[in-house]
Amino acid sequence: MPSQEVVVAVTGASGSIYAIRLIEVLLAADRRVHLVISSAANQVLLRELQAEFPSSRDPESAWREMIMETLSGVIARQWGFPPVHVPVLHSAVKGGLRVHGIHDYSAGIASGSFLTAGMVICPCSMGTLSAIATGASTNLIHRAADVHLKERRPLVLVPRETPLSIIQLENMTRVTHAGAAVLPCMPGFYHQPKSIADLVDFVVARICDHLQVPHSLMQRWSEEYPS
Repeated sequence: MPSQEVVVAVTGASGSIYAIRLIEVLLAADRRVHLVISSAANQVLLRELQAEFPSSRDPESAWREMIMETLSGVIARQWGFPPVHVPVLHSAVKGGLRVHGIHDYSAGIASGSFLTAGMVICPCSMGTLSAIATGASTNLIHRAADVHLKERRPLVLVPRETPLSIIQLENMTRVTHAGAAVLPCMPGFYHQPKSIADLVDFVVARICDHLQVPHSLMQRWSEEYPS
């Protein structure tokens, strides 16, 4: 059977809410999420959502509680996130979550022999993009990304930066040539969004499409719109 393991890395670019919502959707879709958080991601989450990631040593229940509380917290609650409905679940038990330390090279995701369905870096900082483009595996996020490129597995990078320098554009071109998908946080408007949550879910939906994860987060272009 295809692997249900998905690697998610969160780095220090703006857009923490994309990562939180993505993890929630992946867990609801019964995926086994391997999560790696950079130190800068902690700072951004606190600034943007007044929340903090638990320690990598904390139990899965603490992480699930943090995700739930963040999406229902003072800031995100105003954005109107609906409950997650997934068309098909693979078992009666929702997916699992395992958190790895940023320098834990003993983690399975540091090796190509560990099978996964793909990796997402969301949001992806320009520093992380640069490290991946040059093959500088200085932490577990970089190494796991390098593994997905060499093994020809899906690697989705979700940058959030504007404007873009020529260096950043060239790095995006380089990782694309290497096999990654660069999926910027650029929501469309053809689904007639009515809330910030609709815009976030548009991006999360496109990430899930690349990972072949079922969802019902948005109306697609070919679908009928309500009058």
